Amino acid sequence: MRVSPLLLLLFTLPVIAAHAGPDSKAGPASDPKAEIARGPVQPQAPNAVHTLRQIPEACARLEGMFTGQADDPYTFTVVRISPQCQPRARFVDAAKAKPAQNGWLLNDVIRVPNAACPSQQAVVHVWRKPVDKTAKLDGQGQQRIYLEEQSQKAKAGQLDAIPMFAAQMTVEGAGCTR
Repeated sequence: MRVSPLLLLLFTLPVIAAHAGPDSKAGPASDPKAEIARGPVQPQAPNAVHTLRQIPEACARLEGMFTGQADDPYTFTVVRISPQCQPRARFVDAAKAKPAQNGWLLNDVIRVPNAACPSQQAVVHVWRKPVDKTAKLDGQGQQRIYLEEQSQKAKAGQLDAIPMFAAQMTVEGAGCTR
């Protein structure tokens, strides 16, 4: 069976057009899409601490502040939400974990404009590393957790993996002179 070149062209053009749009990015330089789509953040004044995001699973809150200093224009910290909070995830140092390279998922990108310097913004990337939580079922199809087994695992240092979070911060744009 011979296919007409015109017919072949009619079927391949829509496919090519669908994949060649301006939104298609190829290559390692393009950032992955974040799991959370976030709208614009209100511009923040210098020397005012503001909450960037809360991560209840890790009992953590990200706080940031524009310092007004040229050498270190923005600082952010991870603060524990409450001493009574029992974390179900761990917050780790992004410099050690290297989340952009080790299979982490980009969870959130927070862009905070500087109210005193509109050309400058802080960009915080929040990364998440999930764990496989496939339930192991017994012969009756039930998931069973035995206290004695879990105690022995804890004593041996063989606890199950828990999800992890990490955050990286950069400052984009030129600083303003006073």
